[in-house]
Amino acid sequence: MPKGRKILILSAAMGAGHDGVAAELSRRLAAEGVEAEVVDILRLLPLGLGSSLRRGYGWMIRSAPWLYAAIYKIFFVSERAPTTSPLTLLAAGPLRELVRLRAPEAVVSTFHLAAQVTGHLRERDRLAVPSVVIVTDFAAHRLWLHPGNDRYLCGDAVTALVVAEATGRPAFCHAPLVRPEFLKPAADIARARERLGIQEGDRPVLVSAGAWGVGRVEETARVLAASGRYLPVVLCGRSDRLLRRLRDAGTGLALGWCDDMADVFAAAYAMVDNAAGLTCREAFAAGVPVVSYRPIAGHGRDGALAMARSGLSVYARNAAELIGALDRLDGTPERARMIARGAALFSAASAESLLGRPPG
Repeated sequence: MPKGRKILILSAAMGAGHDGVAAELSRRLAAEGVEAEVVDILRLLPLGLGSSLRRGYGWMIRSAPWLYAAIYKIFFVSERAPTTSPLTLLAAGPLRELVRLRAPEAVVSTFHLAAQVTGHLRERDRLAVPSVVIVTDFAAHRLWLHPGNDRYLCGDAVTALVVAEATGRPAFCHAPLVRPEFLKPAADIARARERLGIQEGDRPVLVSAGAWGVGRVEETARVLAASGRYLPVVLCGRSDRLLRRLRDAGTGLALGWCDDMADVFAAAYAMVDNAAGLTCREAFAAGVPVVSYRPIAGHGRDGALAMARSGLSVYARNAAELIGALDRLDGTPERARMIARGAALFSAASAESLLGRPPG
C-alpha cells in the first residue's frame, strides 16, 4: 500500500477478537507508513448505548445463552429481519462526521455493526470513501453482509464465496490477521512447558474461554482431567472469577490473561475451543490442532460447525467424542492434515496488500 495514506479502522470491544484483528492490521499498516486509527463503533452510539449493549451481550453469554441464541436466530440469520436496524441509523451520523473530520482514504470494518453502517452510508452516497469489510467470523451471518460496501476480505475461501454470492460485491481470501510471533517456530518448547508448570509426560490441552471467560469450560476441564490422559490448561481470559474457581477446584491448570500466547501454544498438545474466533486462527498459525466442544450460542456454534466442515477442526458433540477426537491426534495423519489445512490459510495474500487493490 502506498505511503501517505490514512485509514480508519472500525472495531468493537465485544470480546477481544475484533479488536485483535484491528490492532494487528493497524500495526502492519503503520509499518508501511500508513496512518491507521482504530475506533470502537459502539462509542459512536449516543447516550452510552454502546456500553449498555456490551454489558448486555456479556450477561447473556454468561447467564442466559438461550436468550442470545434467540436474538441471533431472529436478527442475525433470519431473512425476515429488518434490513436496517435502529443501531445502524444511530451510528450513521456520528460516523459520517468522524470521516469528515479525519479525512481517511478508506474505512475498514472488523465488526458487523460497522459493516452495516458503512454499507448503509455508501449505498446512499453519504460516505465519500471506499468501505472494506474484514469478516472475522468463520460463518458470515446476515449482519456482516451489506451490498453497499465496496469489498470484503475473508479469512478462508469458503466464506469469501458465500459473501460474494450474498452481496454481489468482490470478496477476497486473505491470510488471517495474527501477530507475527504465532507464525514463528517455538524457540524452546521445554522452557515453555516448565514455565507453565507442565510435568514430564503430561499432554496439556488448552481450553479456551475467550477474553471474557465464558462457556462451559469448567465442565470441559473436568472431562479432560477425568480421562487420565490429558492435562486441562484453561485460558480464563480476563475473568478473575473463573480463574479463582478453577484454581480452588484444582482441576488442571488455570491461566489468566496471557500476552505471550505464542509460548503457551508451543507447550500444547491441542486446543479445545468454544467460540471459533481469533484464538483458533492463532492456533492454526502455531500448528496446534483445534477441537470444538460446547460452543457458545449463535455465532460460536455456527463458526465451530463451519470450521469442521472445512476440515480445519473437529466438532465434538459429547464428552466421548471430545476424548476420542483428542486420542486420534496423537501423531496421526489426521493431526498432520488438520495442521496443514490451518497453515495453508496463511498462504493467501495479506489483508493489508488487498486494501490497496484497485476497485472491482
